[in-house]
Amino acid sequence: MSRLQVVSGKGGTGKTTVAAALALALAREGRRTLLVEVEGRQGIAQLFGTEALPYEERKIAVVPGGGEVHALAIDAERALLDYLQMFYKLGSAGRALKKLGAIDFATTIAPGLRDVLLTGKACEAVRRKDKAGRFVYDHVVMDAPPTGRITRFLNVNDEVAGLARFGPIHNQAQAVMGVLKSPETAVHLVTLLEEMPVQETADGIEELREAGLPVGRVVVNMVRPHHLDEKALRAASGERRAEVAAALSRAGLGGARRGGPAERLVGPLLEQAAEHAERVGLEREQRRVLAGLDVPTYELPLLGTGMDVAGLYELATELRKQAGEE
Repeated sequence: MSRLQVVSGKGGTGKTTVAAALALALAREGRRTLLVEVEGRQGIAQLFGTEALPYEERKIAVVPGGGEVHALAIDAERALLDYLQMFYKLGSAGRALKKLGAIDFATTIAPGLRDVLLTGKACEAVRRKDKAGRFVYDHVVMDAPPTGRITRFLNVNDEVAGLARFGPIHNQAQAVMGVLKSPETAVHLVTLLEEMPVQETADGIEELREAGLPVGRVVVNMVRPHHLDEKALRAASGERRAEVAAALSRAGLGGARRGGPAERLVGPLLEQAAEHAERVGLEREQRRVLAGLDVPTYELPLLGTGMDVAGLYELATELRKQAGEE
């Protein structure tokens, strides 16, 4: 399995939740996973109920079997200081640049530089080894920007490598793209069974493929259960007032007389059933669209109790189950 797992998706699809659940799923049997945030929203800290993440790797969860999840909120400014120290040994001069505001200025006038720093820091974590020559992290999971800009975000180092023909910047950009465009990386897209998120997912997959970036899985999130079987769905799509009223009467909810309790229930029940049947039909249509993308798909249920750490573990278990069935 790829060591860098990038998770993107249209806003509102729950990509941060899926990224967190994936990190828990991967941190099994003693494995170490790093969960990386690049948008500065502190969504990971909120999900795990911890304080805001600093610019340092912090352990936030231990899973059964001894695996660990660490988390890092990457800050572009701090990443640039690391970069200057790594390649130019600026040390205190780099800190002076920060005080002068030069770093904010640089990342503002060159927005692509920010993405270079963020992806570079994540790829450094992927390649990092300990003194014994073993990888520090078995997997790195990145909660990435939304689908609409994920390809440009990941591909920015290619542009930089083309602009800087030689030197440390060129070499660093090439090294990052060497990770991002290799089997070490998989880019997963999170969607809902709704037209707009599914269309954005389809567009995102096409863009990633054109850029030579490795597409991983489509994760259909917040899937609602179907409460009616096929026969009931067909009935709900038509007008069956008399039959429903009679059934309610047989169930002891009053006689079938006009204006009685059973009849008063018929309208609302038929309306709800028709809405459910319509939703099921629309979801099936979106599943057909997803099937045509030729990308493996996982489905995660909608949790009625809201999202907390227990919910994350539940989703992680479901991810592991579906991965095991492949």
